[in-house]
Amino acid sequence: MTARGWFLFSLMGVLWGIPYLMIKVAVDSDLTPSMVVFTRCALGAALLLPFAIRQGGLPRVVKAHWRPMLAFAAVEILGPWWTLTDAERHLSSSTAGLLIAAVPIIGAALARFFGDTERFGARRLTGLGLGFAGVAVLTVPHLTGGDAWSLTEVLITALGYATAPLIVARHLRQVPTLQLIAPCLALAAVVYAPAAAATWPGEVPDARTLAALAGLGVICTALAFVVFLELIHEAGPTRAVVFTYVNPAVAAVAGVAFLSEHLTPAFWAAFALILAGSFLATAASAPRGRSRRVPWSARQTSRADGRVEVLVDLSEERPGSTGQGGG
Repeated sequence: MTARGWFLFSLMGVLWGIPYLMIKVAVDSDLTPSMVVFTRCALGAALLLPFAIRQGGLPRVVKAHWRPMLAFAAVEILGPWWTLTDAERHLSSSTAGLLIAAVPIIGAALARFFGDTERFGARRLTGLGLGFAGVAVLTVPHLTGGDAWSLTEVLITALGYATAPLIVARHLRQVPTLQLIAPCLALAAVVYAPAAAATWPGEVPDARTLAALAGLGVICTALAFVVFLELIHEAGPTRAVVFTYVNPAVAAVAGVAFLSEHLTPAFWAAFALILAGSFLATAASAPRGRSRRVPWSARQTSRADGRVEVLVDLSEERPGSTGQGGG
């Protein structure tokens, strides 16, 4: 990955590691999930739409790509943000952040259905197994209690987060970042506006809650989405979500520092399993090749013991081809 990719990766680890804290602050002040999601989307859309319109051609882009844009909005924003916010009414921000770390594992499995031809070797299968074991360590003890549905909501969120980058990579790669995310945020704000209006608080929330809402809209939505989509273009959809390795650590530190959350041994065991599983499941496979003997000629820079490496799955160049794939 390039230096730019590493910078975007590191930044995303922080930008989407702190929303769990801010969401927890908002829902603990008795704001409804619909109100939180509406405020977050409305602020993000208000900040990004003017820039998207200024680029020109926004109506044309939406008309040409409205179906995949709608799918992206549904699986990245409309569904996941509500389920995550509702779940945090009953779960700690640290637990929510850790479960979201399963996104790379889910993404690696889903990539097969989106045309990824990279084979699942022993390493990747081991990673998937470790990751799902980590999720089980964290969730199974709560399946008979009141937190079962909340845990399911977070996993639904993770499924959406894993699917959205694949939609972007396959159908929306040519859409400018701002012209993708600004209309999606505006749509989400419109969808949640009636529910937000029906549950509008009777009095202005305190300064801590207002700061959390502002942070969600400005930092964790407007800025984070711009960085996230640039990271997808830079590193690809499967590895772009690997920044969620860092999210649980950021969420845990924030939860302990600002909300006095307690981290159990089960949390750390699940963290280790999910982290190891994500690393193995998304690691690049080494290219396979085969060797064959060829006659030596003066065009070779060295005989290399009469052997040359030939990579499989490379298209043969045609006479007159530049070798760049365009003929």
